[in-house]
Amino acid sequence: MVDYTKRPKAQPPQPETPPAPPQPPPHQPPPAQPPYGGQPPYPPQGQPPYGQPPQAPPPGYGPPQGHPQGGYPPPQGYPPPQGYPPPQGYPPPQDPYGQQQGYPPQQQQQPAQQGGVNMNKVSLTKSAPSVSLTKTAGTTGILRVNLNWNSRPGGGGGGGFLKRLASAAGGGAIDLDLGCLYEYADGSKGVIQALGNAFRGQHTMGNGESIVWLDGDDRSGSNSGGENLLVNLQHTQLIRRVLVFALIYEGVPNWGQADAVVTMFPANGPQIEVRLDEHDPRARICAIAMLENRGGELVVNREVRYVHGGQDVLDRTYGWGMDWTPGRK
Repeated sequence: MVDYTKRPKAQPPQPETPPAPPQPPPHQPPPAQPPYGGQPPYPPQGQPPYGQPPQAPPPGYGPPQGHPQGGYPPPQGYPPPQGYPPPQGYPPPQDPYGQQQGYPPQQQQQPAQQGGVNMNKVSLTKSAPSVSLTKTAGTTGILRVNLNWNSRPGGGGGGGFLKRLASAAGGGAIDLDLGCLYEYADGSKGVIQALGNAFRGQHTMGNGESIVWLDGDDRSGSNSGGENLLVNLQHTQLIRRVLVFALIYEGVPNWGQADAVVTMFPANGPQIEVRLDEHDPRARICAIAMLENRGGELVVNREVRYVHGGQDVLDRTYGWGMDWTPGRK
């Protein structure tokens, strides 16, 4: 029981009530991970300010993985730097030398013609002396060989088949003939020319038709078509070689005034042209072109070779091996 008649004992002073402890901060969501490795996350709240070393982690925990030791985190509140997109995300650079967008594609240019060749004519020269009739689809039908000339300005006029060439010693007309030496696959040989009236070869095909012949003799030069040598290519395998030549029968040789040209007209394919652009005033015969069978391929080769002498010298020069006797028209 409490005795209320006695004075109560003095109580010792009581300490003041301590202030309420600070409330812990509200729960913060974990910082977002950066899109690529190696970027530091947002620093957690309560991290020591700059300049102070970071607190060591409690025992049993290693340092956070992927964060550099002793590094400085980016300022709080700034978003982490965005990574660059991978290189393949960019469109490929445009080729400065390629086609420009918005322009139609350029038409492919045709290659430049070389060696004196165009779609309608092949010119045989020293640098390009031969052409294949087989490869140009010219081994069918009749091959026509024409010899003609072009008058120069101030000259004595033109004419067919190199006729009426101005002679070097007085301007008299000359008589120039077209002819050929032939050799067939069976070894038979002969000559086609107006001299001796040998307009057709002595050797024919099985049906009696000639393989090579001359269409006539133009002595006056008035025929604009000139004289033509014709070769039947129906049986190409029968031909071994044909040597086309021009012969000055009468008059003084003057090839330099002629500007002569030989043109071959196959039934198919381009024309073949051989110009007599070299001259020898002492020669009476010029071997112009050789038509030769080379293993089944018929080839035309430029010759333009002047011979001092007659047909017998031309024969020996090319190894025909025939016997010759004098003759007249």
